[in-house]
Amino acid sequence: MNKDWSEKNKQIQMLLGKKATYEEGIKLLIEFRQELFQQITYIVNGFPKEAFYQMPYGGAKGYHSKTLAYSIWHIFRIEDIVAHSLIQNDEQIFFSGGYQEKMGTKRITTGNELKGEQIADFSKELDVPVLYEYAEAVMQSTNALLQKLDYRDMHRKFEEADKERLIESECVGREEEANWLITYWCGKNVLGLIKMPFCRHWIMHIEAMQRIKNRLCALARRGVDPIAYCGFSCNHCFLGQWCGSCRTDYNACSFATCAPDKVCPNVACCQNKNIDGCYECEELETCEKGSYTPENDGANAAKAQAMFIRKHGKKAFLGVHNKLHEKYEFAKTQEILGQDMYEGLKILEETYDI
Repeated sequence: MNKDWSEKNKQIQMLLGKKATYEEGIKLLIEFRQELFQQITYIVNGFPKEAFYQMPYGGAKGYHSKTLAYSIWHIFRIEDIVAHSLIQNDEQIFFSGGYQEKMGTKRITTGNELKGEQIADFSKELDVPVLYEYAEAVMQSTNALLQKLDYRDMHRKFEEADKERLIESECVGREEEANWLITYWCGKNVLGLIKMPFCRHWIMHIEAMQRIKNRLCALARRGVDPIAYCGFSCNHCFLGQWCGSCRTDYNACSFATCAPDKVCPNVACCQNKNIDGCYECEELETCEKGSYTPENDGANAAKAQAMFIRKHGKKAFLGVHNKLHEKYEFAKTQEILGQDMYEGLKILEETYDI
């Protein structure tokens, strides 16, 4: 488990267990859930449709053997069922928000009963933007529930009638791989459910999503030019594990994810001009698109690198970055190169001559 997330989880669980610190624990839990959800947002905003039904670790044991779409579905169907059908005994967001129809699926279960290609086929059915909308709605609904609950509610236990209600809902598969969930949930009190489905369960599956995402990026970048259109080195970029390069469909750089069509302005411009990269453009020094926008702290560094490629080529550029990264991490390298584009070019050339 991610060390930072593990420590936060431990702190939250400790705070929730005491009346004097319960409210602080709830506040930190909601903040932590928002932090974790941001990881899902990055993935949904940065990856193509086909990424969500790929199984790069298919056949492995563990949560990473699933798909990105299944992981999102599974996290939030469980939370929706537990928060509404079990704790509040009211209508799930899945039904009240019409998400079954919006997503175009007949399935209403948690997905535990699915195996192998069944997971991939189910993932292909799902409309990912709508799935994300559903996940966000469930998160917000549960956050509201957490704020309403009192410490006295934490010790509330569930009865046979609660178990029967879950069975009758048919939201948990009857298969052996799924039906244990009902006994598991009903064997806990409200505090136990908050600690697992509403927190630790998220951590385990979002970590798995990161692992899936990293593998998909690595596979996408195989054999692909490691120089981005703007002149960055994908081999040295801090987004290396997040991004599959702007020369693939797995482009997750900030200028791509922020663009309405998910295409970086530098990429679009180069493709329209039919050039390999900004380093082939005569307007490079004065350009203010994408990475070169004046508001971007890395604009000068990006231009300096593109200017170096124009003069000395890609192979020399990658060699220079290898030397720089022996001394500095990515952020420091970009800071050194980013004071002035001409000074940055000079530093790169001096490093090249060493």
